[in-house]
Amino acid sequence: MKKRSNLDVCLRLISLVRPLTGYMLLAVLLGLLGHLCAILIPVFGGMVLLDILGTGAHMTARAALIAVGVFALLRGFLRYGEQYCNHFIAFRLLALIRDQVFAALRRLCPAKLEGKDRGDLISVITSDVELLEVFYAHTVSPAAIAALVALLMGGLIAHLHPLLALVALLAYVTVGLVIPLMVSERSGEAGNRFRAQSGDLSAFVLDSLRGLPEILQYGRGRQRLVEMGVRTDQLSRSEEVMKARGGTGAAVTQAAILAFDGAMLVAAASLCMRGDISFAAALTALLCLMSSFGPFISLSALGSGLQNTIGAGNRVLDLLEEEPVTDDIIGRISCSFEGAVADRVSFSYGGEQVLDRVSADFPQGRIIAIAGKNGSGKSTLLKLLMRFWAVESGEIRFSERSIDHINTADLRDMEGFVTQETHLFHDSIANNLRIARQSAGQEEMEEACKKAAIHDFIIGLPRGYETAVGELGDALSGGERQRIGLARAFLHGAPFLLLDEPTSNLDSLNEAVILRAIDRQRGEKTVVLVSHRASAMRMADTVYMVEHGRISG
Repeated sequence: MKKRSNLDVCLRLISLVRPLTGYMLLAVLLGLLGHLCAILIPVFGGMVLLDILGTGAHMTARAALIAVGVFALLRGFLRYGEQYCNHFIAFRLLALIRDQVFAALRRLCPAKLEGKDRGDLISVITSDVELLEVFYAHTVSPAAIAALVALLMGGLIAHLHPLLALVALLAYVTVGLVIPLMVSERSGEAGNRFRAQSGDLSAFVLDSLRGLPEILQYGRGRQRLVEMGVRTDQLSRSEEVMKARGGTGAAVTQAAILAFDGAMLVAAASLCMRGDISFAAALTALLCLMSSFGPFISLSALGSGLQNTIGAGNRVLDLLEEEPVTDDIIGRISCSFEGAVADRVSFSYGGEQVLDRVSADFPQGRIIAIAGKNGSGKSTLLKLLMRFWAVESGEIRFSERSIDHINTADLRDMEGFVTQETHLFHDSIANNLRIARQSAGQEEMEEACKKAAIHDFIIGLPRGYETAVGELGDALSGGERQRIGLARAFLHGAPFLLLDEPTSNLDSLNEAVILRAIDRQRGEKTVVLVSHRASAMRMADTVYMVEHGRISG
């Protein structure tokens, strides 16, 4: 996680408010007026008392009571308006942030996401983003409101006596700034630690759910449950520390308020007894201070609680600011596929050399097979052809143009990529197929599925192509998922097919059907076929052998 100060995180999050500045200013205005109404209710109540006592009230008790009623009514409407604006801003911004998060995931995928834990990513996308609602709805405008209240009330009390204004300003600064900063400093990395532990627990739970069959098979359920309990206890202890510090902060805040109320009482009484101010002015100053702590108490309460939110913001910003391995390319002249070449390509991953000056030719309309042991770099070469990763040296060219000078959208249109593990979304088979081409009709889907030897299986299902495949595709076998992945590639209609072990989960009969479908693409499409099977090698026009990162053909 990138190291940022709390102030840096807050300023970065505040910068996201720019599109909704008008609503934010309205929220601050309504909040300010609402708090002023709340402050003036006890002040005008004091006017009633002064009129009854006959000690220099500036209005009659009746007029003061009417004013109290008006302020109370206005306070309700203004408070509602402030909260409406704050939450409107918060939820609109959360929608914008989610959009930015998913845009960042698209930029980072797949290279930067291969090493990230899926459960932790889910935690960032869901709970971390959701926590930012506290910042936008209960932090930004309250801070601005507190600053304005301090200036206005300080100016009002200064008209009564400068010493009383000094006491009030010291109170506001202490309760609204000093105490929250002290609590925040004391909380340290508690928020970041809590969010990190929360992400780890989410990842562990997701991993346990996905591996449940293996856990049950090998009797590791109790061990897994114990570990989950340990992680939960660690998270609870972190939260307990945060709550304890929050409680301490609240206690210190209340003690400070009582102390400053007492200081104002002593100062006002002393000035009144010396004849420097009237009794009415002394009472007004005291009531103004006692009733104006509302916005500052809100800020003080954020001192420790905000650590959790800042920790969430830090994790979201890490994702938003992470640089992709390969940037999308736009604005280049479009090109069509006329063959591809890998020219002395080298690539390493994690400091380990995977490919070393590999050269291969992929002519238009030919079937090219790539064979080799596991870990030899076959799949890596396909990912480089897809530009998921960038080559370290050498060059990949499409139609005699460097891959780095081809629009990413054009590259995706030219290529169809089928991996060993086909991901199916929790949706119908038809919608899973249409991922390859949204405009595809029923006949086109059926034709693609016939090529992939999956059509007869699909029409035999209760709802045919509208059958839901289940969470993570678990309703289908590995071979069925793989054939749907192949059908996607055929439906996509790209001229350059990259197939990574496309028959690894198939029996010999279905493998033969798939290989015949691939063979029929000869002359129409360029097919790169990574496979261990001799049957796949026999149908290829050219076979490249990859060993220890080097290639021979």
